[in-house]
Amino acid sequence: MVSIVSLWLPILLSAVFVFIVSSFVHMVLPHHKGDFKKLPDEDGVMDSLRKFNIPPGEYTFPRANSMKEMGAPEYKSKLEKGPVALITVMKNEAPSMTCSLVLWFIYSIVVSIFAAYVAGRALEAGANYLAVFRFTGVTAFLGYSLALVHDSIWYNRAWSTTFKFMFDGFLYALVTAGTFGWLWVG
Repeated sequence: MVSIVSLWLPILLSAVFVFIVSSFVHMVLPHHKGDFKKLPDEDGVMDSLRKFNIPPGEYTFPRANSMKEMGAPEYKSKLEKGPVALITVMKNEAPSMTCSLVLWFIYSIVVSIFAAYVAGRALEAGANYLAVFRFTGVTAFLGYSLALVHDSIWYNRAWSTTFKFMFDGFLYALVTAGTFGWLWVG
């Protein structure tokens, strides 16, 4: 058994390396460019919604308050007329990339801590590279990718978008696994 404290270097370095790779993935590679579509008459839709002064939050419409209401003819009529949507309303300001990047780095550290915990419980000091790679890689993949499927199942996110993000998570898992394999305590 290997303590998490003794794995502080691969935890931090793997988070740094994942941060660098994710920056490359999102700034250089083209595969996420079409993840979000532009609304037809974006200005008209924005003008229409602006008058409601909707506070930041997540919304769905039409929205039923109960299963019984979902069966009501009025609700079914709203569904048929459309549009049906899930929206996230944000503050009327440019998103803070600094805050998002700091949170992403912290998240990467958390994923690496879990990878260290699982591998540290399963392996001894001096374990071979491939064993460390497998345990930390699978754990990191779970942390970066598996929960993304939830959004396609329940919120109709395009499966192609989910699979692209899962591919990114696979890259991050490889980076994490390689870092731990390289720096595993001997």
